[in-house]
Amino acid sequence: MSVLLEFTIEADAFQLGRVLAPPPGLRLELERVVPTGSMVTPFVWATGDDHLTFEETVRSHPDIESLTSLDRFEGRRLYRLGWHDSPTDLVAAFVRSDAVILEARGGDTWEFRLRFPDHHDLSTFYNAVREQEIPIHVGRTYTQVEPVESGQMFHLTPEQREALVLAVRRGYFASPSAVQLDELAGELGISRQATSKRIRRGNEAILESVLLSSDTDRD
Repeated sequence: MSVLLEFTIEADAFQLGRVLAPPPGLRLELERVVPTGSMVTPFVWATGDDHLTFEETVRSHPDIESLTSLDRFEGRRLYRLGWHDSPTDLVAAFVRSDAVILEARGGDTWEFRLRFPDHHDLSTFYNAVREQEIPIHVGRTYTQVEPVESGQMFHLTPEQREALVLAVRRGYFASPSAVQLDELAGELGISRQATSKRIRRGNEAILESVLLSSDTDRD
């Protein structure tokens, strides 16, 4: 049975956090990462305004061999990070324990959600963290009976989930709304109409899953 772990860590307490160190106002999020071999190649979304400072800072770091810009939308860019040598702290612990990084986002503080194949691998991770005295702050550890990907329990498509997650994080559903639909469309790289459609259908899927969870409810 797979095991999930959620924890936070200060950016200056691990190598990747120190390397990325975004300027004020820039938010970072790692793509889902599955370690392969001894090397982890992070793909990082950076959302905000000052991408130039971010790029210069990362490329000048002695641990970094390359920073490649892969995709860009209005206010949002995807980068691939290349190391000179394999990381030796938190990222190395991910590799040793076969952890899958499901979510990771941060700036001064990072939030991680990991999946391990079983409790033994979780223990391997804990031991690696303790050996290196890496100061993580555990939020919760829990098992997942079925290996359901984020969004699948609500029957969301990947595109619907992406649009909904972005809308929530940018404050689209706040009152008053903190972002306009056109801005979300620009970040997603699709039309305003397509963005509205994804959000509407995603909301419908979640509401049906939550409110109409039985045949009696559906009747």
